Amino acid sequence: MTPDLWRMGYHLMPPTGWLNDPNGLCQFRGTYHFFHQWSPEWPAPHARRGWGHYSSEDLVHWEHHGMVLDQDTPDDANGAYSGGAIVVPGAAPDGGDLLRLYYTGNVKEPGDHDFVYEGRGANEILVESADGFALGPKETLLRNADYPAWCSCHVRDPKIWEEDGAYRMLLGARTRDDLGMMLVYRSDDGRAWELSGTVRSDEPMGYMWECPDRIVLDGHEYVGCCPQGVAGFAWSDGVDDHSGYFPVAGGRRVAGGDAVVAAADFTRWDHGFEFYAPQSFVDESGRTILVGWVGMPEASWIGQPEELDWIHCLTVPRELSRGEDGRIAQWPIAELEALRGEPVALGSGEATLPDHRADLVFTGIEDDFEVTLDDALEVRCDASGCGICFVNKAVACGRTSRRVDLEPASDLRILVDSSVVEVFANGGRMVFSTRWFPAAGELSVRTAGACERALAYPMADAMAGPY
Repeated sequence: MTPDLWRMGYHLMPPTGWLNDPNGLCQFRGTYHFFHQWSPEWPAPHARRGWGHYSSEDLVHWEHHGMVLDQDTPDDANGAYSGGAIVVPGAAPDGGDLLRLYYTGNVKEPGDHDFVYEGRGANEILVESADGFALGPKETLLRNADYPAWCSCHVRDPKIWEEDGAYRMLLGARTRDDLGMMLVYRSDDGRAWELSGTVRSDEPMGYMWECPDRIVLDGHEYVGCCPQGVAGFAWSDGVDDHSGYFPVAGGRRVAGGDAVVAAADFTRWDHGFEFYAPQSFVDESGRTILVGWVGMPEASWIGQPEELDWIHCLTVPRELSRGEDGRIAQWPIAELEALRGEPVALGSGEATLPDHRADLVFTGIEDDFEVTLDDALEVRCDASGCGICFVNKAVACGRTSRRVDLEPASDLRILVDSSVVEVFANGGRMVFSTRWFPAAGELSVRTAGACERALAYPMADAMAGPY
């Protein structure tokens, strides 16, 4: 494999530089818009940080539109940080829908500051668009003085929705006594906001909750976040930063005032090595779709080989559904199947595909079952759950193994796309995302154990051509 061949065929990645959090995910006037954090000049010191922009008509083929929100005003001088989108029906000048993008402008004041408790400005900023591409002027709506006095300077990442005739905003926050939580704001017009409540856990869980989210499935409400400072929890794999969700229990609603969620109910979205800062949205067909960053703020393993001039990608869009036990399942959107070629049956237990773009499907798994990719990455299923394990250190770049014990594994789907792998077991109730850097020119697939069906679909390159 050459560095160019580590670029992906159906995962969104930066043309150059650093990509991280998905931002402003929406379907607007029929077109899907995925914005993302982007530092085009990475790894240059103090590289600017703003929003890149991808658009698509089908969630499969994408066009990149460059840097569309830059750090170019005093209120976002040190970065146009993460945020969300809301579509306002009939509010555009032409009588059509209007897109509103909300994000956090980061400002570091001159001087010797810690930038946690003093010296940092966190400004919530609004930008509007009538077509999803041309953006209007920036309007600063909230500053540090608008947050509770018990908050540190770390308040960011607005999530916006409409409920009961009013706009609602979730902000991730860190208190001055280093507890992660969320602020809830209310507005009649989407511009003037007032604090209406908080979301806290019944037991301390991390010092900061980034990237807040609100999800409703089958009438049940959940809040998502990325808690930082949780390496000491048994479920954390010794990693400080994670992402997951809490059910909002007891018939309460986030918009109804102060809400307390149970720390014991926190469920990780993804048990792989790279998954952070996910964001959900509801498309025009009513599907709730989640997209995450296949990366981490800090990690003990190597992000990728040094010869690449770009880093990170996003997951494929995942449709969310709620199980009878309240657990949320994630499944690759159906549109991705349009990229499948003719399937190769794995009847002999082995197959070789011409490149590292594949959709591997295994159903009717019996007892212990194992899939090995390139003699480097093993996906193991058994009566207790599922896991991934790297057996080739060069391909792993420091990654080792991850596992979740939830229930017997009965089906398995593995998406391979050059330097990223996503694993979905039991209809997406157990999920793993990881980067890897295979050295072979072809993808080898070997299975051990019994299943009713084993198919390998080669996947087309939907990202071919200019970005």
